[in-house]
Amino acid sequence: MRHAFAFLSAALLLGLAIACGGGSSQSSTQTTSGGATTGAATSSLPVGDKPFPLDAADFTIEIDNPNWPMKPGSQWIFRETNAEGSVSKVVVTVLDKTKRIANGVEARIIHDQVSEDGEIKEDTYDWYAQDSKGNLWYFGEDTTEYENGKPKTKEGSWEAGVDGALPGIIMPADPQVGMTYREEYYKGHAEDGASIVGTDALAKVPYGRFTGGVQTRNFSGIEPDVIEEKIYAKGVGVVLEITVSGGSDRDELLSYTEG
Repeated sequence: MRHAFAFLSAALLLGLAIACGGGSSQSSTQTTSGGATTGAATSSLPVGDKPFPLDAADFTIEIDNPNWPMKPGSQWIFRETNAEGSVSKVVVTVLDKTKRIANGVEARIIHDQVSEDGEIKEDTYDWYAQDSKGNLWYFGEDTTEYENGKPKTKEGSWEAGVDGALPGIIMPADPQVGMTYREEYYKGHAEDGASIVGTDALAKVPYGRFTGGVQTRNFSGIEPDVIEEKIYAKGVGVVLEITVSGGSDRDELLSYTEG
């Protein structure tokens, strides 16, 4: 999964860019070395490299999770800024196309393209589907990184059900503080997870001011020193992505068009 995040210390960030209220209480949780919390709230969610039973018939391409709805034609445009001041444009579009994943699930295809000064830097097709409970799942990606206008590598590509790769959850149906879950798992290539750290977050970005957002803390088994945080606004999806440790990038939403 492509990651783009921001420059500011965690303390300054949380004081200026993100105001996060708990929204719900944590119960029986503990902090792990990866910045995650574990506890009773996570028992029904996939974690780490542990197999999780799925029935392909339980999934739909009609994605209406309130914290990240994905209707065909919907489009998000982000501005990505790194520590060096380089600015990239990120365009995420929900396509009216689907893909049959190796594990049998039919998934919605999302096109994610990163460009700088009009030149494509990364071109990705992500695959999402929603289960009957409303959880938004991530089933893999076909990504290509470009250099000087030519394809450089497809590192980071993976598909659930191929070579031991496992799908994960991007947004639970009913996010609660303390939930921890796997977002993706392909050993040595994609080992991301997330914890819900707030359900009443504030984010101010060029597209607007949002309250009552779901705030996640994102971590990776491949890069354990990197901690990122995201805010999801109801009815829109991701509006702000920031690195709070081990990095210095920032993605903020410039525009959103509903399909």
